[in-house]
Amino acid sequence: MGQRQRYTKEFKLEAVRLAHEPDQTFTGVSINLGISDSSLHRWAKEFEQQGQSAFPGHGKASLSAEQAEIKRLQRELDIARQERDVLKKAGGLLRQRKVRRFEFIDAHRSLFRLDVMCRMLDVTRSGYATWRGRPMSPRRAQDDVLSTEIQQIHTRTKGRYGVPRVHAELREHGMACSRRRVARLMSAAGLQGKDRRKHKRTTTRNETHPVAKDLVHRNFDVPTPNTVWAADISFLPTKEGWLYLAVILDLHSRLVVGWTMGERLTTDLPLAALNMAVARRPPPADLIHHSDRGSQYTSRLYQAALQRSGMQSSMGRKGDCFDNAVVESFFSTLKRELMMDTVFMSRQEGRSQVFEYLEIFYNRQRRHSTLGYLTPVEFEQRGNRAVA
Repeated sequence: MGQRQRYTKEFKLEAVRLAHEPDQTFTGVSINLGISDSSLHRWAKEFEQQGQSAFPGHGKASLSAEQAEIKRLQRELDIARQERDVLKKAGGLLRQRKVRRFEFIDAHRSLFRLDVMCRMLDVTRSGYATWRGRPMSPRRAQDDVLSTEIQQIHTRTKGRYGVPRVHAELREHGMACSRRRVARLMSAAGLQGKDRRKHKRTTTRNETHPVAKDLVHRNFDVPTPNTVWAADISFLPTKEGWLYLAVILDLHSRLVVGWTMGERLTTDLPLAALNMAVARRPPPADLIHHSDRGSQYTSRLYQAALQRSGMQSSMGRKGDCFDNAVVESFFSTLKRELMMDTVFMSRQEGRSQVFEYLEIFYNRQRRHSTLGYLTPVEFEQRGNRAVA
């Protein structure tokens, strides 16, 4: 794996954009993306000086002033709605004893300002401080510590984690507890993961294109990296229209090794994702590239690219989503965790949100049940250390 990393224009543009967000820093973004701080600063300087011609490849410039203002207003609206919903739920506590109100405040300290909650629940900050100073049972004290940590995990993952992954995150931080206890505390705090959504196919078969044999046969447990890649395309709705997303996953670690986004569902879309994957992780001879029989993957242009890289083409059966179940599941997870309660105002906002989800959260932070609740990057790193 000692190859020098190469990045597409799309990746660089989104990395620079993310680094300029008000709540981000260049150092933090570079650490989260696994790139050097100097590289990120160099990309930002190059884009500032040269604009669209700064990087090779294809992509769009960062947000315009108007789009940035729309995004800021949307973010403020989302915060206002969240406060309204939480405080509305807490409204019934006004009829309860003050202890119950103090408990609610204590459970939501990581989400809301203390003075706002005290005012809305008609208690004083001094009264809350006095209540917190009273001794409590060891079990209750531990519940409070766990509840605070659970709330922070839920907030940090943007509400994407349910009980199993929250439990795994707690164990990783040395906090021993049962899943049942985590479920109880999450239920008491009104926390839950995001539900599944139905998946809609985007690729269709061209009967005139030849198809490849299925070399995977639903054997998705791959012992070594860079052995089998799985590819597919999905769509994301925005108020400007569809934003299409093509990805390539390494089945060994479920790592997203290549991706691209665009407005049109043509062969250029998955081809750009393939080029990113090849640039970042040059494939060994006879690596298996698995996909469905969509016309984008059976096209002469895409098949020629696979041959140039020395890959073997593999395709599932016609109309059978289970033959490419890992990527189907990935898209289901992405839409559930990223878009269940969000409508992108523009395609650029969708690009930015998906970039952050793929490169920072999914690859480097999200715990996968298939990987023993490790992240894809952690899983590969542990494998490399074991081999060494």
